[in-house]
Amino acid sequence: MGCYLATLFYLYNTMKKLLAALSIIFTSYLQPLCAQTAKELHETAKIFMLQSDFANASLVLTKCIQKDPTNLEATKDLAMSYYYQKSNEKALEIIKPLLDNERADDQCFHIAGLIFGQLSQPSESEKVFKKGIKKFPDSGPLYNELGEAQLANKNKDAIKTWEKGIEMDPSFSKNYFNAARYYYFNNTDKIWSIIYGEIFVNMDPAGENTQEMKQLILETYKKLFIPNDADLNAVTKNNFIKNYVETLNKQADQASAGISTSSLAMIRAKFILEWYSKNNKPAFKLFIYQQQLLREGLFEAYNQWLFAAAENAAAYDNWVKTHVDENKKFVDFQKSRIFKLPIGQYYK
Repeated sequence: MGCYLATLFYLYNTMKKLLAALSIIFTSYLQPLCAQTAKELHETAKIFMLQSDFANASLVLTKCIQKDPTNLEATKDLAMSYYYQKSNEKALEIIKPLLDNERADDQCFHIAGLIFGQLSQPSESEKVFKKGIKKFPDSGPLYNELGEAQLANKNKDAIKTWEKGIEMDPSFSKNYFNAARYYYFNNTDKIWSIIYGEIFVNMDPAGENTQEMKQLILETYKKLFIPNDADLNAVTKNNFIKNYVETLNKQADQASAGISTSSLAMIRAKFILEWYSKNNKPAFKLFIYQQQLLREGLFEAYNQWLFAAAENAAAYDNWVKTHVDENKKFVDFQKSRIFKLPIGQYYK
């Protein structure tokens, strides 16, 4: 009997110790969750968002905002979390009160416009984006989204909106992308389709839309050099385009055997040399960049990167394999720079 009681006593003490240990572990696990600051909760939510776990992100962000109701960034993230879950009414409920708040930034209007778009209300999207642009007239993202909403609403002002976005925020890439595509598919301005397309691929060289834009630029060049093309024969008062057309027309003979990566490299090299043969040309980052590539001996590799994969992927792969050093030098050069247009170089 004594042994039995001793065993029970031993088991009792062991269980007490185990429960105490579990209590410590459980408390240490819960303590950080309960005691996290609003900033820590927001960081946790960001991790969930990066993992596309928007349900957990919404849960944590709600806790964050309860601790800090004035946290604008967390409120925007909560609206976006609901947006990604397609809980648009909840998302709108979160973001809409911010639009009349003096602390609202351009992202608040951007998010609200996206939500209205997902609700299939492009007219409401337009109103929100316009309201945002009135407050933030140099916000490239707002012009881009307004243009897309206008296009969805069959509003012909979309291209004017993207152009204004390029003028006001030249470092934002998507307005160039949409403007280049608009001119291409509407066959209204091949020259600016080419220029804007090339600016876009340099701003976003590894983006998901870059290959599409390279193909568009190549096809536009083919159309541009058709004899008596309207864009190369148009009478214009725009001095920039007048100089562009005159300079490009001098290289037209190079296109007589067809447009290819090699012929374009020759045409474009001669264009840049001719363009800068006189000192009265306006500053333009794209042409300055091309001139720099010529000086560095990288212009051939640049044109291969720009056109060859779109023209013939196998041929481009072969070129890369047979020009390893030249290609590496260009890639390193490209990675070492961020391509952006400065304010004031808008010539459209």
